[in-house]
This record gives sequence, structure tokens and C-alpha cells, in this order.
Amino acid sequence: MRLSLILCLGLAVGCGKQIGDACIVSSDCSIDGTRVCDRSGTSDGYCTIIGCDYATCPEEAVCVRFFAGGFANRPCGIQADCSLDELCTLEGQCVPRSAEVRYCMKKCDQQSDCRDGYECRDFQGMIDHGGEPSLAPGIEVNEATAPPFCAVAPAS
Repeated sequence: MRLSLILCLGLAVGCGKQIGDACIVSSDCSIDGTRVCDRSGTSDGYCTIIGCDYATCPEEAVCVRFFAGGFANRPCGIQADCSLDELCTLEGQCVPRSAEVRYCMKKCDQQSDCRDGYECRDFQGMIDHGGEPSLAPGIEVNEATAPPFCAVAPAS
């Protein structure tokens, strides 16, 4: 009995939650600090990894970049329209590279893959509401290459 209780407790501590699960504090996501609880977009938190790159998220997730702040910069259609210290976003704006923040976000195929209050953000949703996947070098983000992910649903 005592051995099974210790085994169950050990499994519960070691597993943690998956990317996109609800959380209150970062230790809800992982006891070893590899995942954090981001509460900036919602009161029920989002287990994530901050500072990811295209091949560093767990299997259930994709690395997504967001841009902190509001920008009324030059419009762009391609990266060459922006300076070296800027990025061209899906929204068609040149933004400072320093404004980029990356998070591992839960992949989804349909709305039911995401929890309540979240949307399965497709390519058009990325353009309308932000977030775009960080893909391998040389791969352009477009409707065919951008995997959808669970993000806070915009207020209606």
C-alpha cells in the first residue's frame, strides 16, 4: 500500500501538464521549471515554454511568435521591405525584432481540440488576431505551412 502511494505520487510529480493546459502557477506545469504558467492572456493560465524555436517544443505543440506592443510602422509584403532589425509580420507591418516573444502553443486540428475560451487559430485567425508559427529557416509562413494552434479567443 505504501509503495503504491509513493509510486503514484512520483508519477504525478514527474508528468506535469501538457502545453495549453490550465494552470495557476508554473509548478502546475512542471516541477522542474521547464514549463511556465502564462497568465497574461487569461485568468486560468496556459502551460507553455517561453523562448522556443522551430524545433524545440514538445510533440503536442508548435513554436509561435507574438509581437509585444502596438505598431504603426511601415507596411510590408515581404521581409525585404523591412530593415535588418525588423521583421515583416503576417499582419503586413515591419516591427522591431526586439518586440518578438515566442511561446510553445498547443497544436490543434479543430475547435474541439482547444479548451473553453480558446480558439483553434488558423492562418486567417493569425492575420486577424496575431501569432505566427516559427518555422524552419527557408520555410515561408503561409496557409499551407502554418499549423493552427490553441490561443485565447478574441472577445466578441
